[in-house]
Amino acid sequence: MEAALFIDKHYNLVVECKQGSKKACYELYKLYSKAMLNVAFRIVGNVGEAEDVLQEAFLDAFKRIKDFRQETTFGLWLKQIVVSRSINLLRKRKVELVELGDDIDNIADEEPDDEEETQYKVALIKQAMNELPEGYKLVISLYLLEGYDHEEIGQILGITENTSRTQFLRAKRKLSEILTRKGITQ
Repeated sequence: MEAALFIDKHYNLVVECKQGSKKACYELYKLYSKAMLNVAFRIVGNVGEAEDVLQEAFLDAFKRIKDFRQETTFGLWLKQIVVSRSINLLRKRKVELVELGDDIDNIADEEPDDEEETQYKVALIKQAMNELPEGYKLVISLYLLEGYDHEEIGQILGITENTSRTQFLRAKRKLSEILTRKGITQ
């Protein structure tokens, strides 16, 4: 099996940052802050808290930059820090993820008709997601928006892979109910 090769286009900036260059650290901040703010916001759902998470994540990353072995991209490493800090913030809010049963109905996904309609539906779904219980919103965000699989979500949240799948499916069903209640058909 061949090792996957990746090219971190910001490799040199990371090296300079490791050597103490504040300019390189600032450049990395400028390159990644907007995307990482979006990641934090999608998880915590509050701009002010997302900004706090972002700042803490960058401080943490720059404090630990010498330990970063560059086996992956800086962006992926930083995203893991942002997700972790976001989840810690939610835990402080006392989010409870509990083991749930496996009695889940499958929900069919619909294919979008055109770009404008798709954007409209995405906006409606994001609004409806804000009505989900925190645990559901967290799992569905990590899976759909951040691209984590259920095994990774389980590791991040300290739950089983099966619980992650169950939470995700229940979140989809609840989301469907919210959209139907609002008169938005699937």
